[in-house]
Amino acid sequence: MYSQGLIGTDSRSEETPEFLEAFQKRIDADEKIEPNDPMPEGYRKTLVRQIGQHAHSEIVGMLPEGNWITRAPSLRRKAALLAKVQDEGGHGLYLYSAAETLGVSRKQMTEELLSGKAKFSSIFSYPTLSWADIGAIGWLVDGAAIMNQIPLCRCSYGPYARAMIRVCKEESFHQRQGFEIMTVLAQGSDEQKEMAQDALNRFWWPALMMFGPHDSESSNGDQSMAWKIKRFTNDELRQKFVDATVPQAEYLGLTLPDPDLKYNEETGSYDFGAIDWDEFWRTVKGGGVMTRERLAARNKAWDEGEWVRDAALAHAAKRKARKEAAQHAAE
Repeated sequence: MYSQGLIGTDSRSEETPEFLEAFQKRIDADEKIEPNDPMPEGYRKTLVRQIGQHAHSEIVGMLPEGNWITRAPSLRRKAALLAKVQDEGGHGLYLYSAAETLGVSRKQMTEELLSGKAKFSSIFSYPTLSWADIGAIGWLVDGAAIMNQIPLCRCSYGPYARAMIRVCKEESFHQRQGFEIMTVLAQGSDEQKEMAQDALNRFWWPALMMFGPHDSESSNGDQSMAWKIKRFTNDELRQKFVDATVPQAEYLGLTLPDPDLKYNEETGSYDFGAIDWDEFWRTVKGGGVMTRERLAARNKAWDEGEWVRDAALAHAAKRKARKEAAQHAAE
C-alpha cells in the first residue's frame, strides 16, 4: 500500500442526511469504501482508532515473545520464534500503511502510542515468565486474535480488509505453532505439564478480556456494526473463542481455570464464569503489570532509532535533489 500521498487528506464531505443515507446504502450493499471515497468523519475516526490500536498491538506484542528468543530451548525453537516476532513487526507496519490511507501519518500514530494517548491490547501488559508462556500466547492470544480478525477480512473499508487477509494467514500459523509447543509440554514430564498448566492459568482470563468489554458497555460497538467495520459483537466473538478452545484444552489434558465452565445443552455452547472487569479496565487505563515497561521499551527503541530515520530522510532528499537536477539538465 503506497499510502503516503494520502496523508493529510481525510475524504471529508458535507454530512447531509442525503449523503449519510447514500453512504449507508453502499455499506448495506457490501460495497468496499476506498481511500478517496467520501466518508463520514465518524467512520474515518473509528477506523483510525481501530487500525491504529491494532498496529500498536502488533508492535508492542513483539516484546513479550522477543524476550524469549535467546532463551528458547533449541535452535529450531529460536528460529521459529524469531520468524514469528518478525511477522508481528511486519503486521504492524502493514496496518500503519492501511491507517495512512485515512490521512493520518505513521509518525503521529507512533507518537500517540509512545505518549500513552493511544492504547494497545491489554494482553501485552502481562509478563512472560516461562517458556510455556510462549506456547500459551501462540495458542490462546493468537487464537483470540484470529477469532477477532477473520471477520475483518470482510470489513467495509477496503485497505483494512485486504491487509487482514495476509495477517490472518500468518496468525493462523502462529496459533498452530503455539498449540504444538503446548502439546509437547503437556505430553512431557510432570514438570513440563505443570509449566503448561501454569501458563494456561495465567493467560486464560486475559485472553478472554482481549475481545473487549461486554456489549452493553461497548460505546462504539453498535455503530461499528452498522458500518460493517465489525461483523460480530465482542460477546459473540468471545463465546466463539471459548467454544473452540475448550475441546483443545481437553485434548491437551489441561484444565481451564474456571470452575463455572460447563456445557449448556440448550444453547450448544459453553457457559463460563465472570471476567474480572476491574482488572481489565485497570490494565486498559495504563495500570497493567508490564504497561510502563512496554512503553519504556518502545520509547527507547524510538529514541535510539532516530539517527536511522534522519539518515533515511537525508538520503531520500539527496536522491530527490539529484533527480530534479537531472531533469532540469535534460530540459
